[in-house]
Amino acid sequence: MTVIQSLAPDLTSERVRQLFNPTSIVLVGATDKSSWSRAFYSNLVDSKFPGPVQLVNPRGGEVHGQKAYTSVGELPEPADLAIVMVPTGAVLGMMEEIADAGIRSAVILTSGFGEVGEEGAALEEQLRTIAREREITILGPNGNGFVNVAAGIMPYGLPLADEIPSGSIGIVLQSGALASSVLRQSLVRNAGLSVLVSMGNESMLSMTDVMEYLVEDDDTKVILLFIESVRNPAKFREVARRALQAGKPIVALKVGRSEGGAAVAKAHTGSLVGDDGVIDAVFRQTGVIRVDSLEDLMVTGELLSRTGPFRGRRFAFVTPSGGACEVIADRAEDEGIEIPAFSPETELRLREVLPDFANVHNPLDVTGYLLVDNRLLINALGAVEHDPEIDQIVVMTELPADNVNVDRSVHVERLTAQAEFFAGMSKPVIPLATAMIDVTEFGRGLMRDTGFPGAISGIHHGLTALGHAANWSEAYWEAQKPAEVDPADDAAPIELDVRPGEVFGERRSAALLAEHGIPVVPSADVSTADQAVEAAEAVGYPVVVKLGSDEIEHKSDIGGVKLGLKDADAVRAAFEAVVQAGRSAGAADVTALVQPMRPPGTELIVGLVRDPQWGLVLAVGLGGIWVEVLKDSTLHVLPVSRQQVKDGLLSLRAAKIFAGARGTERADLDAIADVVTRVAQLGVRLGDRLESLEINPLSVRGDQVEALDALITWV
Repeated sequence: MTVIQSLAPDLTSERVRQLFNPTSIVLVGATDKSSWSRAFYSNLVDSKFPGPVQLVNPRGGEVHGQKAYTSVGELPEPADLAIVMVPTGAVLGMMEEIADAGIRSAVILTSGFGEVGEEGAALEEQLRTIAREREITILGPNGNGFVNVAAGIMPYGLPLADEIPSGSIGIVLQSGALASSVLRQSLVRNAGLSVLVSMGNESMLSMTDVMEYLVEDDDTKVILLFIESVRNPAKFREVARRALQAGKPIVALKVGRSEGGAAVAKAHTGSLVGDDGVIDAVFRQTGVIRVDSLEDLMVTGELLSRTGPFRGRRFAFVTPSGGACEVIADRAEDEGIEIPAFSPETELRLREVLPDFANVHNPLDVTGYLLVDNRLLINALGAVEHDPEIDQIVVMTELPADNVNVDRSVHVERLTAQAEFFAGMSKPVIPLATAMIDVTEFGRGLMRDTGFPGAISGIHHGLTALGHAANWSEAYWEAQKPAEVDPADDAAPIELDVRPGEVFGERRSAALLAEHGIPVVPSADVSTADQAVEAAEAVGYPVVVKLGSDEIEHKSDIGGVKLGLKDADAVRAAFEAVVQAGRSAGAADVTALVQPMRPPGTELIVGLVRDPQWGLVLAVGLGGIWVEVLKDSTLHVLPVSRQQVKDGLLSLRAAKIFAGARGTERADLDAIADVVTRVAQLGVRLGDRLESLEINPLSVRGDQVEALDALITWV
């Protein structure tokens, strides 16, 4: 069982809660000369922080218009939270003073620590040691603080907008510079926030610690992440699974795409596994929604904060525009959103409420006659509502940006009628705006006065968000089912006497696989040409002759594999050729393997690779000569369930070959999933010494699944 550890093992959820919910705050290093200090102070005052805000400056006097104390020890009463803005060299001493004063939480703005190199990293380690020994909870250093919108607590080091919408979206950022952009997005999208945290260097409090707090926070329904790196992979996976189980979507923008992870393996599997591919696998397995822009981060979070999990992925779209219907149809196909045909009963109801010239199909264009009959959109929704093939309805409607040429009362009447109708419908209704237009103060005022829920902004980003939400909803409902038991959980570890860096060639790899229930092609290990002929005649022609040395990892690269041998002479010649190829390549232990030649089938590669961050990763893809050409694979971070393996097989671009493409035999997906799952379970049991295990190819002929070659490397 994996032990989950925080960067600070004694950092309890109660300590994190206290950090984000102080009743009194002190600014240490406060000065009128610092824009950071002015921003912290004005944000706290402007947000009407109810507790005392005390100031410390070594010169005393007056700062920001109020008395400043010369030291933390002079404070008339201890604060719950210290905002530390002193020079880098003074931070460690100040932390001791803070602890002596009874302050138990600190936001450290000061930079010059781990982000600047080895000397700064050493200083940060000292900071972490002091914090642990003195039981101080630290956010930072090199961060901007946080904004607890739900509680009205704004200790943040950059100027904030006059109004931050309050809501249920929690945001955790590993980039202080982006926080202002995200806050601006929340305002113009009218996406209400519960908490926003700028992490800084994560010397103590990590991103996953904040995620854990937000999973437990009653004010937060959706968690948005900007991720540069995951410092505690095991805890990240555990917290993400808990969020999924609790119905709190996590939406993540992960930056830094690289192929660094491929270097960890000597086998072909390494070409299929890169850092970014592993992140994709982790997110998919834990239900984390991955987006690739700040806009999609916010729009997807905004959508899910309103809707919760969808009932399914079948949508009706009701619009006033034929062109919009066409764009929606294209984008829906991109995102895997289903647009079923309306039932005959629904079409009949629509014909009763729409003009004669309207087409009653999904997506639905109610036509420009809406300008004549302002209830046309609502009537169409009522006609679509009870269609049994529809899970939820998207209606194209939006807030006005201003009051030009239309009396405000007209907008109020329209939006009030829509809001009341949406609220009374038996199926979820999601308003969608045509384009990404900012919600203005005029629009926010209309929302307050009418109860209109607002519209997801723009067809492109809106359909992206709908697709993400539909995928997450399926993962959520699946997570509510009893977990599939992995037999490897109760299986004893397998202890082997291996040397660091040792390689098991096909002989030993195949024997290990067969010993643990994985079907392997029969093989005879021979050391002479006569023995090779004898073995060939025993299994029956045609046969395969391969180099048997553990010293050569990829036999085919040096001519060490001979296929389709039909008689004794061919076998003798093949034996001599593969043995000579091995000797020419520098191998000392040279034998040959004789195996029956299997008929053509589907060839897969099944590999395990140890990722330095996430542990063993399972890769399954098209094998043989195509593995590095097509790189069509599905990845899973272990442990993995049999159903996840099967779903992964179906996600391959080449999945159609399993159905028997071009007259080939149909592959038994259940049989493949059984064998692949056994390989994954074996990898778990082999423990941390396993670096990589590869079967290439895994031959599939109907329900016959068999490893034809294998290679194992050890750490």
